[in-house]
Amino acid sequence: MAVSSRPQWVACLERLEPGDTLLVRRLDRVAGSERMAIDTLSELNDRGVDIRSLTEPEIDTTTPMGRALFGIVAVFAQLRVDTIRDNTLRGLEHARAAGRVGGRPSVMSPERTEAAARMRDDGKTLSQIADVLEVGKSTVHRALARHDDNRAHPAS
Repeated sequence: MAVSSRPQWVACLERLEPGDTLLVRRLDRVAGSERMAIDTLSELNDRGVDIRSLTEPEIDTTTPMGRALFGIVAVFAQLRVDTIRDNTLRGLEHARAAGRVGGRPSVMSPERTEAAARMRDDGKTLSQIADVLEVGKSTVHRALARHDDNRAHPAS
């Protein structure tokens, strides 16, 4: 539930006990994302901690109406998160079908990957290869894994 880069927030959450009311300026200030906010607020609710918002007066889980509204807000927020995730996955799938691949281009060109494979065949370690190519060891590892996979399963 807690985010370690926010030590005061972590301390606040740890001090809350059943029957306490957490007063927040706005619900969106509770966490860095809607998903985290929903999880945090739901966990607080499960712990018996009420939530009151200063700028959203209808969100006050100390009242029956406030609890109902909080539940509705949480459901719609979750729907929004799920819809965004679904749309993102569909967009990525469509882009791949059109031959586009997202992400940052690899620093390991086919020539550099071949050079890495030759160095490995000559007995060099991944760390040594990475130092020569001025890349990270994990970059060399991934490139060589793809290289080996392509050799084992050539494209038709």
